[in-house]
Amino acid sequence: MYPTIFKFGKFALHTYGLCIAIAFLTGIMLAKREASRLGEDPEKIMDLSFYILLSAIIGSRIFYVLTNLRFFLYNPIDIFKIWEGGLVFYGGFIGAVIVSAIYLKYYHIPFWKTADIFSPSLAIGHAIGRIGCFFAGCCYGKECALPWAITFHNADSLAPQDISLHPTQLYSSLNNLIIFLILISVKKYKKFDGQIFLVYLFLYGIGRSTVEFFRNDFRGGKVFGVLSISQAIGLSLSLIAILTIVIHFTYLKKNNDSKQS
Repeated sequence: MYPTIFKFGKFALHTYGLCIAIAFLTGIMLAKREASRLGEDPEKIMDLSFYILLSAIIGSRIFYVLTNLRFFLYNPIDIFKIWEGGLVFYGGFIGAVIVSAIYLKYYHIPFWKTADIFSPSLAIGHAIGRIGCFFAGCCYGKECALPWAITFHNADSLAPQDISLHPTQLYSSLNNLIIFLILISVKKYKKFDGQIFLVYLFLYGIGRSTVEFFRNDFRGGKVFGVLSISQAIGLSLSLIAILTIVIHFTYLKKNNDSKQS
């Protein structure tokens, strides 16, 4: 595709970096608006967004470096070249959750309610970010002959060139867009704080694990010889999320039944 929009001397505007910036801005503005709607301090949400941005980038890069450790041991300068792609979502997610928990604890802000505020932002931001992956050619798919297969010709692309591949970046983007639309719909029927976040975890884990089957970039080691690391994490989080949702609704039902009796 088009990894670089334009170059001026040593300066280059990379499509991946531009999409990531748009993704974060879109997510932050959406979260701020949602915080105002729910009566939370939008300024605190803006501050938290800044810390999430930093921790997500650092966490996702560390995860990527760890899964490609041999390469980066011989090319340590490349660790800092994030504009060339190489941010692993679950690394950023874990980093952001840890930093958010510390921030929210310090300011006595409810964790689960805030997680609900950020979940739709996370989904739509991720959908936009994956478009950046598509232009950069990272996170590419396996070879296929499907009518919607994509072929990369740009010499700067990170994907194999002149081979028809599954457009896994677009699969991921579409998956996140659908999750975003579902979360927006589920908000109307929310019964407890944390519900939107748990639905997000469940859906994303399933969707991500499915897309993983079609990816052909380096996926790190195998868990139990079958699952990629991202699949193992995604399916685990999905299982935890759905069990937590069931427990919550069971508790709410018992509570309602006891009040009626």
